[in-house]
Amino acid sequence: MNEGSTLRWDERGLVPAVVQHALTGEVLMLGYMSREALEATRATGYVHFFSRSRNALWRKGESSGHGLRCRGVVADCDADALLVLAVPEGPTCHTGNPSCFHQLLLGQRWESPPPLAGLLQLVRQRQQAAPEGSYTAKLLACPDEALKKLVEEAAEVMLAAKGEGEARLVEELADLLYHLAVVLVSQGVSPAALEAELRRRGLGEAG
Repeated sequence: MNEGSTLRWDERGLVPAVVQHALTGEVLMLGYMSREALEATRATGYVHFFSRSRNALWRKGESSGHGLRCRGVVADCDADALLVLAVPEGPTCHTGNPSCFHQLLLGQRWESPPPLAGLLQLVRQRQQAAPEGSYTAKLLACPDEALKKLVEEAAEVMLAAKGEGEARLVEELADLLYHLAVVLVSQGVSPAALEAELRRRGLGEAG
């Protein structure tokens, strides 16, 4: 895998990998990746790590079912650490907490913005920074592809609603909202414009 050849692996062939929620920006966990873990993440779309205690490759959620759907992997400026953008399928921490970082030591606890506001904020950040390897930045650079994905996700929502269960429907609705946010940002539509249109139609009124 070419992406891994430029990384500065430690003496065990590992690099630390911080996982960040691709939609809200919340930091979820820290793991370690080997070349094999990075390749498995790319090949499957699910985040893999290397367990230092078991000395083995593992997929996050393989026993709990709470996997991490990978949206992108970015190396830091020294190429000795990774930032993994992912969408969690349930709580990330084994304690049941959404994030492994939940033990407050100093300052204030991090609080995510409201989901939709946070999603739009994240997409705008990706538009400005355009980090290499970012799925969001890739869609923003190709508006037609973003529109195509929006249609595909709408079809997935329809299929899920026809009998794939509530959990699957919620997952597909989240994907649809994400791609809708990308289209809104790529087309330059502001949330204020949407709010104004909803008010014009009459919030709370039968239409």
